Amino acid sequence: MTSASDIDAGAVISQQPQSLSMFDFFLYGTTVFAWGFSWYALKLQAVITPEIALFWRFLFATFLMWGWAKLGGHKLLFPLRAHLSFAALGLLLFSTNFLLFYHGSRELPSGLLSVVFSLASVFNIVLGFVLFRQKVSRALVVGAVLGFSGICLMFYQEIAGSTWNLAALGGLGLCALGTLSFCFGNIVSARATAQKISVISASAWGMVYGTILLGANGLMQGASFDVPFTPEFIWSFLYMVVIGSIVAFGAYLTLLGRIGSARAGYATVMFPIVALGVSTAMEGYTWTITSILGLLFALGGNWIVLSRSAQKK
Repeated sequence: MTSASDIDAGAVISQQPQSLSMFDFFLYGTTVFAWGFSWYALKLQAVITPEIALFWRFLFATFLMWGWAKLGGHKLLFPLRAHLSFAALGLLLFSTNFLLFYHGSRELPSGLLSVVFSLASVFNIVLGFVLFRQKVSRALVVGAVLGFSGICLMFYQEIAGSTWNLAALGGLGLCALGTLSFCFGNIVSARATAQKISVISASAWGMVYGTILLGANGLMQGASFDVPFTPEFIWSFLYMVVIGSIVAFGAYLTLLGRIGSARAGYATVMFPIVALGVSTAMEGYTWTITSILGLLFALGGNWIVLSRSAQKK
């Protein structure tokens, strides 16, 4: 039996397109550039145990988010049922999602990480069909196939060749699972929004639970909580705490609550362009005809999936 909260979540995910305001475009731009540069910073953070890098990142981000919530007068006292949703946010959005990407990032250029994450728009549609029985149009199928084909082409030079590069293939798989975790977190966030819980309140509590999970994971591994005080690590840490965690998540989840995850997913189509530009400049990412064609396929597939005609179906 479908519960009222399931219906509400499905409605948030698939709400009817409305005209975007200037504030919506501002949120788009903030999300695109904040996350577009964050993939390179993520690579610099992966020099230590991912659980520890993420623990310190979200510990600091949690204090900043709670300060934001307090200053903004957002509600922070909730019943136990709401905390189950917050714990799910912590698991999906503020720990597992990033853990998988941090582990996968060790074998892949930072720009390619963002291309995998851009499949969130396709995964959102698939989850909408599986969980909420949303109809899938021909345009959605074509877009999904095109998007996945583009990913395969872009990763061809990383994985294929005379022999299969199992490390790169494993990294790709981890990043794909991380994207799926993010999409499930979208659904939880949508349900919280439908229950009139503010994005800031949900994020503040979600980061608390995510930080606890990451710290417990690090303790069970017996990992050291020390971090290197090198300029690269410090600036990337500050960027991920303030911009990658507070600004980006605040902008994206606000956008999600305003216009739904389907159209909010347009941001994931754009920031790979920023991320690949950074990767080209900072990591010497080499472009080939295959990778250019793959990028066009991936972006084109996501654009089809998120087009108004596809959404109306």
